[in-house]
Amino acid sequence: MSGALTIELPNLPSAIALAGEGEENLKTLAQQTGANIVLRGQELYISGTEKQVDLASRLVRSLEDLWGKGNNISSTDILTARQALDTHREGELLDLQRDIIARTRKSEEVRAKTFRQRQYIEALRKRDLTFCTGPAGTGKTFLAVVVAVQALLANQFERLILTRPAVEAGERLGFLPGDLQQKVNPYLRPLYDAINEFIDPEKVPSLMERGVIEVAPLAYMRGRTLNNAFVIVDEAQNTTPAQMKMVLTRLGFRSRMVITGDITQTDLPTNQQSGLTVAIQILKHVEGIAFCEFSQKDVVRHPLVQRIVAAYEQHEK
Repeated sequence: MSGALTIELPNLPSAIALAGEGEENLKTLAQQTGANIVLRGQELYISGTEKQVDLASRLVRSLEDLWGKGNNISSTDILTARQALDTHREGELLDLQRDIIARTRKSEEVRAKTFRQRQYIEALRKRDLTFCTGPAGTGKTFLAVVVAVQALLANQFERLILTRPAVEAGERLGFLPGDLQQKVNPYLRPLYDAINEFIDPEKVPSLMERGVIEVAPLAYMRGRTLNNAFVIVDEAQNTTPAQMKMVLTRLGFRSRMVITGDITQTDLPTNQQSGLTVAIQILKHVEGIAFCEFSQKDVVRHPLVQRIVAAYEQHEK
């Protein structure tokens, strides 16, 4: 049997938020439910079989806490809501939508968009050492910086240290202008970008001069003990086992460390094992360490990125 339903949206901003850019969200809703979904002004028309209409209506309603306030939703939000409906986790979905982790300098809300991201954030807040692996676009580094900056501003730690191996540079570092710090800055740019979302870029140099924020290549960590610091080791798939052991043993008192990386995108020589892979194998049963693994379902960039990751995963299988 066929059915139809009209949902009256409260205002134009909510309609725009629900539809998404180029009505991309409506297309995703239709793909997920099989229903025909059309938006005319502030009226959402849903048609199809009774089952399709019911599912589409429930899916739209499950996202109302977001679009009802004019907050933009993404295809990831829709997929997470569909997962929640399928697994009877509607209450958990509502908690996920209402848990605002932070606000950027532009007052934009930052929150977990998938259940795995929320588990990751909980680990970042509670565990002294967290490993997070997954494909590009899943928020591994960004969410770590969000939690770290919030903890720093709340005086939970004295320093924020962000580091990553400069493997991509290799011998080409010598051809770049400037001193060593200036040479590696291009490889640390993603970390700076994330920090600037929450701290005025004009204040960052002063914080770096005082050592409150340190962004440095992994080689700078050798021989140090990192006390009272939140340490983020990014692109850890490009560490060697010796480098990984070195940085893990830098963890000092009252400190927290997160190791992030994508084990499918190593830039090491083909005969060189990734320190990230080795560390996970060695430490997987050690008490007190959290392990978070993202998949293509957790990608929160352009919808095409999710399909690209899925295609590569299928090819590798």
